[in-house]
Amino acid sequence: MTKKIEPGRTLTRAALREAVYSCCPTLSRAEARQILDATFEEISEALVRGESVKLRSFGSFNVRSKRERVGRNPKTGVEAPICSRKVLTFKASPVLIAQVNGLPTEHLEEAD
Repeated sequence: MTKKIEPGRTLTRAALREAVYSCCPTLSRAEARQILDATFEEISEALVRGESVKLRSFGSFNVRSKRERVGRNPKTGVEAPICSRKVLTFKASPVLIAQVNGLPTEHLEEAD
């Protein structure tokens, strides 16, 4: 990637778009935007269809169904029904976990 953001800051879609633009000098800013938007759209549509999304050396996104259940307000103790719903989960790859912890990743990338 190009420039690093300061610790505590959030990486935004605009920063990702700028990174795509700066690493590919033949792209226009509009083309970089189209590439990034198409990537996010494809990932989103796959998840809506209930498919898993696996990105090598990054992690996998999955959609899980949660059943209806009875919950309890922790303050008042009053029971309330919680509707069934779908939740999105993310499991980081061993390579990403090692990078976050500042560990070497050479041996992990081959197994991923």
